[in-house]
Amino acid sequence: MLAARSFKNKRVGVFGLARSGTACIESLRLGGAEVFGWDDSEIAVAKAREQGLPIGNLRELDFGRLDNLVLSPGVPLTHPEPHWTVKKARVAGIEIIGDTEVFQREMAGTGAKFVAITGTNGKSTTTALCGHVFRSAGRDTQVGGNIGTAVCLLEPLVKDRVFVLELSSFQIDLMPSLRPDAGILTNITPDHLDRHGRMDHYAEVKARMFAKQRAGDISIVGVDDPWCEAIAAGLNTGAEIVAVSVTRKLDRSIDVLGGVLHDRRNGTEIDLTPMRSLKGAHNWQNAAMAYAAARSLGLTTPEIAAAFASFPGLQHRMQEIARRDGVSFVNDSKATNADAAAKALASFDSIYWIAGGIAKSGGIDPLTEYFPKIVKSYLIGEAAEDFARALGRGAAIEKCGTLDRAVAGAARDATKDGRNGAVVLLSPACASFDQYPNFEVRGDAFVKAVAALEGIEMLIEGGRSC
Repeated sequence: MLAARSFKNKRVGVFGLARSGTACIESLRLGGAEVFGWDDSEIAVAKAREQGLPIGNLRELDFGRLDNLVLSPGVPLTHPEPHWTVKKARVAGIEIIGDTEVFQREMAGTGAKFVAITGTNGKSTTTALCGHVFRSAGRDTQVGGNIGTAVCLLEPLVKDRVFVLELSSFQIDLMPSLRPDAGILTNITPDHLDRHGRMDHYAEVKARMFAKQRAGDISIVGVDDPWCEAIAAGLNTGAEIVAVSVTRKLDRSIDVLGGVLHDRRNGTEIDLTPMRSLKGAHNWQNAAMAYAAARSLGLTTPEIAAAFASFPGLQHRMQEIARRDGVSFVNDSKATNADAAAKALASFDSIYWIAGGIAKSGGIDPLTEYFPKIVKSYLIGEAAEDFARALGRGAAIEKCGTLDRAVAGAARDATKDGRNGAVVLLSPACASFDQYPNFEVRGDAFVKAVAALEGIEMLIEGGRSC
């Protein structure tokens, strides 16, 4: 656990008693701070008291006696309106920060390396891939933040240890000292506007990834959307700027065209097409960004290419879980809307598509261009009838109702047809709540159904990649 010694002898309020909040309290206390933890949930407060954490009612406490307020990233800072703790802190003139800012302040002078990843889409895969690359090359690596382990629960900051953190816009908003050795911005599309108010403010928060960087650091920016392209064009911090594109050739930067990664700075090429967990242009972008970060911290191209080949992917995100007679089985249960499903459908050609659940607005109408890739659809859940209509008369459709029946039907047909590159793809384009409590449980059910097939070669064990 991190001991936040930079807060020694300070008085700190911590609002939010979920995992990251309670970890931050322990970190601050270990570092010698006086801490007052609180939450709007009486149950959370009672649980924290039972755990022996220092509790203080922040509603009653004079914030003028505090040095800092550490706010949970899920608590509104500006929109739709500031939380009551934020209002009190501003009146008292005390600094409002997050647990990731505590981490950043502890970085100073340690010799540890910091890779930070943000973006609307792809940040979790890029974070996991970066961590895998560094670990595969034998580097002492910790991965956490918005994915997995809370930052204060990571191993101590020591020389040459690499910390790879996924950062949400909410966390960046509470991280005024953010300065990674390698900062990555994957892309920006409209999201979280209920928390940021306007698209330009959302983009401005994401751009803070690079604001404090200087010579010796690297800024890695996907430039295939106008927001990120503008951010890259405006950078002038002294850090090296590396643009990444999967749609066009870039001079003196990195692009991935036809599945081949080209580092135009030095002529390096890596063929990504054979790599089973890096399918599709969106994953090629993720790979290019992980490559740039790894090269900046001293890894060789062969080390990176070997790590790409062994990357198992993230659970429930275009994760190849099994094979049988030349047919691949892919778990993309995380695709809870049409936009997410489009990335999977674009990545394969002979698709036996399992879809359905609770449809989002617009259903699968945005996926029309991918319908010719679908050999047959196996529909489940509430959306089955609507999806059948959207797919159109003459489309090969089987209304299966349940996931186990859909897996059996898709596996039967894909094996019988014997098409090259056939994929049984769970990419539901729907929420799961009609049949499963979340997409993870739905994905696990898919894995279980596939594992029960006769003659199957599983590529994962117990829901995790081998």
